[in-house]
Amino acid sequence: MDRSRAFVKDVKRLIIKVGTAVVTRAEGRLALGRLGALCEQIKDLNSQGYEVIVVSSGAVGLGRQRLRYRRLVNSSFADLQKPQVEFDGKACAAVGQNSLMALYDTLFSQLDITSAQLLVTDNDFRDKDFRNQLSETVKSLLALKVIPIFNENDAVSTRRAPYEDSSGIFWDNDSLAALLALELKADLLVLLSDVEGLYSGPPSDPKSKLIHTYIKERHQGEITFGDKSRVGRGGMTAKVKAAVYAADAGIPVVITSGYAAENIIKVLQGECIGTLFHHDAHLWAAVREVGAREMAIAARESSRRLQAMSSHDRKKILLDIADALEANEKLINTENEADILAAQQAGYEKSLIARLALKPGKISSLANSVRVLANMEDPIGCILKKTELADGLVLEKTSSPLGVLLIVFESRPEALVQIASLAIRSGNGLLLKGGKEANRSNAILHKIITGAIPDSVGKKVVGLVTSREEIPDLLKLDDVIDLVIPRGSNKLVSQIKNSTKIPVLGHADGICHVYIDKSANMDMAKQIVLDAKVDYPAACNAMETLLVHKDLILTEGVNELIVDLRIEGVTLYGGPRASTLLNIPEARSFHHEYNSLACTVEIVDDVYAAINHIHQHGSAHTDCVIAEDLEVAEVFLHQVDSAAVFHNASTRFCDGARFGLGAEVGISTSRIHARGPVGVEGLLTTRWILRGCGQVVNGDKGLVYTHKDLTN
Repeated sequence: MDRSRAFVKDVKRLIIKVGTAVVTRAEGRLALGRLGALCEQIKDLNSQGYEVIVVSSGAVGLGRQRLRYRRLVNSSFADLQKPQVEFDGKACAAVGQNSLMALYDTLFSQLDITSAQLLVTDNDFRDKDFRNQLSETVKSLLALKVIPIFNENDAVSTRRAPYEDSSGIFWDNDSLAALLALELKADLLVLLSDVEGLYSGPPSDPKSKLIHTYIKERHQGEITFGDKSRVGRGGMTAKVKAAVYAADAGIPVVITSGYAAENIIKVLQGECIGTLFHHDAHLWAAVREVGAREMAIAARESSRRLQAMSSHDRKKILLDIADALEANEKLINTENEADILAAQQAGYEKSLIARLALKPGKISSLANSVRVLANMEDPIGCILKKTELADGLVLEKTSSPLGVLLIVFESRPEALVQIASLAIRSGNGLLLKGGKEANRSNAILHKIITGAIPDSVGKKVVGLVTSREEIPDLLKLDDVIDLVIPRGSNKLVSQIKNSTKIPVLGHADGICHVYIDKSANMDMAKQIVLDAKVDYPAACNAMETLLVHKDLILTEGVNELIVDLRIEGVTLYGGPRASTLLNIPEARSFHHEYNSLACTVEIVDDVYAAINHIHQHGSAHTDCVIAEDLEVAEVFLHQVDSAAVFHNASTRFCDGARFGLGAEVGISTSRIHARGPVGVEGLLTTRWILRGCGQVVNGDKGLVYTHKDLTN
């Protein structure tokens, strides 16, 4: 948990302010889905022992909507042609409050929760006896597990202009929520908005940055607020004023989205959601890390200096990195062992710990792979095609770095070395975010690698993101970051794809198949299957499903293979056919990546059935056929639509180093840009260079196009 969010462990009583934009949709009607999800969160918090108080806006907007409808129903056509006078706000409030509370009551009743309505005005709080009685009433309601719902009683308010006036003890429901937080001694105030939190500028501006912790001394003069609320009285300006007021009085405040599912629960779990206001925030300013945009811009600037270097100098950087890795092997292993111990104590899964470990000889292997990259032909500036457009006018298509890469990876610290060396070889800037389970390993590897990069390039060409809260900001930087490559679980990849406009390259699952045809050499099949499953079960190119031709079931060869897998410790699950015939438990799903010593076995009628199974349940990663019948093999190789398709070879060969790419940033199942193991070529794009001698278009008069290929 981020230390700035550690206060949540002491929260008992919280106030949740629900803005009009959360309660209603853009056209003014009730947002039933959002409100229902909010009530479910409150019910969960209530059952966990939290004391929850709600301050809800929306009455005026709902009342106006209902009155407009009533006028439409009751008006003649002639009446509707006349200028329509806007409804009195107090009348809207009176009608809307009834609807709002009826809705809350219905939703909470469905969840077996009781709610109570408390309407207050500005003048009420001038009376000390009222404030004391209010506290006692709320205390009694909370003791009975009742949810108090507050709203300003706009119908009878004496405010001169209740929708504009900002004078008095409170002047909108945001300031009412802050006032109640003090009066009722709340431990936390959550202000729900229609955006993720407070931004440095209008949220619609891509350059605006989400502020995770508001520091008054820094931010109060820097922020540019956008428009006020589309339907309510306040907007973000009102929320910030209320938040600053409560935080100064010692009550933490979080402004976050009321649209996102379970955001309140996430806040109480200590996640870095929304914008935090805290009276100690100024103490954290000194330890603030470099911001996401600054880091990305620094990586781009450094990458341009890297591209400007000679091929020899870029090669030397990689050779120096390889030497530095070997020279610091003992230190790297010490840090890695500390990560492994911490992961074991934290109870992480064995498959994750297996991916985390740098096995003996791994550093030497990584250093050698870096040297292989260094000695490859320089990939930058290669002329891919050369064309004479016209006499003296020559066009070149050349290879060029993509720009700035953001790689988010889990567990495997060796990925940091592979990715960093590929980025340097291809002239790209790089931002890396590893999993917290590998913090120490990643930190020492990053330090060693950047230590070998000369000052003429700048160590910021490879940036290590250490704070989880920077990732949402980085994913918004589509004007600075050119490609995101996630390496990890299906959940990680899906979250990133749903959170960014930046192109994403990678694969969600590694559900790799091996199909044993009836023509297979069974001795060969045993070797391939055992290697594909046992060599490194946690790898994404390990076999997860074994498909067997129906004619081979219960034969001696398949029986021996099943026994060999069990001897190696592999747990077998079956499809509907295999589970019965082989007497093994039935798999819950064919689309499952075990990442461990387990796999699914199923029986298929022929190669076409195997192909259909792979297309229906696979992940388009790597699939293999074992067959002596070359016709069957060719059908499989040409019809299986996966990034890598093998004949009589283990799926474990699907790897950048084994493919001779030097290393890989990951394996892509995308059909756009790179596919399969992504090495240097996958991190390049193209540029067009045109060399002329004064030619102009001039309507194409007097210019004879030749379009002659000069590539060779």
